[in-house]
Amino acid sequence: MKRFFEIWRNLGPGLLYAGAAVGVSHLVQSTRAGADYGFYLMWILILANVIKYPFFEFAPRYVAATGQNLIQGYSLLGRKALLLFVILQISTMFAIMAAVTMVTAGIISGISGLSISPALLSVVLLLILAVILLWGKYRTLDKMIRYIIILLSVSTILALIYALGLPSTEGADFQKTFSWANPIHLLFLIAFIGWMPSPIDVSVWHSVWSVEKRAQQGGKLSLKQALFDFRLGYIGTVFLAMCFLSLGALVMYSSPEELSPNGAIFAVQFMGMYTLTIGPWAYWLIAVAALTTMLSTTLTCMDAYPRVLSPATRMLCKGHYKLRFSESQLFLFWMLILLAGTIALLLFMPGTMRWMVDLATTISFVTAPLLAILNYYTITHRHVPEVFRPGLGLKIWAWTGILFLSLFSIIFIFWRFFPSFTTSLIP
Repeated sequence: MKRFFEIWRNLGPGLLYAGAAVGVSHLVQSTRAGADYGFYLMWILILANVIKYPFFEFAPRYVAATGQNLIQGYSLLGRKALLLFVILQISTMFAIMAAVTMVTAGIISGISGLSISPALLSVVLLLILAVILLWGKYRTLDKMIRYIIILLSVSTILALIYALGLPSTEGADFQKTFSWANPIHLLFLIAFIGWMPSPIDVSVWHSVWSVEKRAQQGGKLSLKQALFDFRLGYIGTVFLAMCFLSLGALVMYSSPEELSPNGAIFAVQFMGMYTLTIGPWAYWLIAVAALTTMLSTTLTCMDAYPRVLSPATRMLCKGHYKLRFSESQLFLFWMLILLAGTIALLLFMPGTMRWMVDLATTISFVTAPLLAILNYYTITHRHVPEVFRPGLGLKIWAWTGILFLSLFSIIFIFWRFFPSFTTSLIP
């Protein structure tokens, strides 16, 4: 028992990673995958997680090796590498922040029955969470996340067990309803992979959290401890994604009702999956689990972008411009930029929850190969001690993933901007 509590106390960055990952990609995208296509996309879910794994592992590996985060590692690759990272973060952060906030607002609206417009409710939610984050910071996240993840995990597994015994699913024909020649299906596939299990950006956030956790532990963080903490979170997110897809397939696939693109209606449908399988008594249990999960995801994203862009800005300006701002002032600056850009996107580009989610996940899909390459060259750089660098097998695994992500991103870009050329290649 003593050993268990020791492990529990040491958990942190891996569960923060899980808190960032288990959100839109699971509650929305995985559920949609199961509801629309049955179990057909399960192999895509597993493949996406396998392909992206090395680029996430490189984060705790790098922290254990150097005591620094990946942003500092990018700076050692050169100013261009660091600038590329900043550009990638700015290009994705507004859409990602808007997507997770709109899903959270949809759940709040679905639970409470509020008739406020999704965009306005999202803006109000953003401002409230910004105040909470500036007040509580890392310790609040670190304390909250482990309990939130456990609550959602237990309730999801319980619902899945009940769903397996539903009479409506016995002998169900989960036929292949996904078509590789259907543009709508392909668009969803791109969005599905983009955030499965999460954007690769989260690897950088994880490295920052790991450095903070390392400081809390007096600078002690072995490679074994770092990888155990990370793998626990990563495997847990993969398992939960499979559970959500299975719930969508077992409960929604054969139903004449389609998942709504409206956030509030989707929230009601999502919680209905649990009450149908477990029973009406579980409504508030699931409502609390879903809401706290999305709140933690939104808080995590809101914390992460300013946290990584602040030091990156200082490093970019070093030797060129003299910054007179402290770290807390830079954090506040990027927080205000994030809020302003997200609010502008919500108010001036109004769309449904599904539209916002697909926009964010698609952008993440296209930028993934560049971040994957940055992570690879950072962990294999000469300043990293040889013992901490990935072995040959992990290197081959990583390059396979880079080639796969690059190829599919190029195909997607051609398909979007040169549809007639791409269509001619499809038999």
